[in-house]
Amino acid sequence: MKMYKTLFAALAIAVPVLVATPVLAQGVKIAAIRSNELVQQSPQFKAGQEKMKQEFERRANDLEAEAKKLAEDIKAFQKEAELLSAADRARKEKDLNTRKIDFEYKSRQFQEERANRERQLFTEMMGKIKAVIEQVAKEKGAAIVIENPVYAEPGIDITDEVLKRLQAAK
Repeated sequence: MKMYKTLFAALAIAVPVLVATPVLAQGVKIAAIRSNELVQQSPQFKAGQEKMKQEFERRANDLEAEAKKLAEDIKAFQKEAELLSAADRARKEKDLNTRKIDFEYKSRQFQEERANRERQLFTEMMGKIKAVIEQVAKEKGAAIVIENPVYAEPGIDITDEVLKRLQAAK
């Protein structure tokens, strides 16, 4: 049984090497891309960030103001609670708890909507970037594009060319 495991392990290593050797011998052209740099420097990404800011900034400010007002009202209630009648205290406490629950719901809803919108914009942006990467890779005759290699010779790194095209496409 141990011999079969050893044989299987040797085959698992040897087969991919034997299959890849003819491909490498044919001189497959490889390109490299630094995706983090592309995303951060592309005008599409910057436009997406600005769009997100415009869409959500007002709601974020409104939520922040509501949180501040709620905190002030809770603090005021804590100071005056002993002076209120039991019925007034219960009514005010119930009102504050309801406001707190509503605020937490609004806050969660806002965060979810923002996260969904970020994912949507990121997907759209990456689709555009991917199309430009494919176009440049095909023009350079690359059979494969490697993302974020530890090292790539300047001749196979297509990041700058892709970035130029993205900037031109604005």
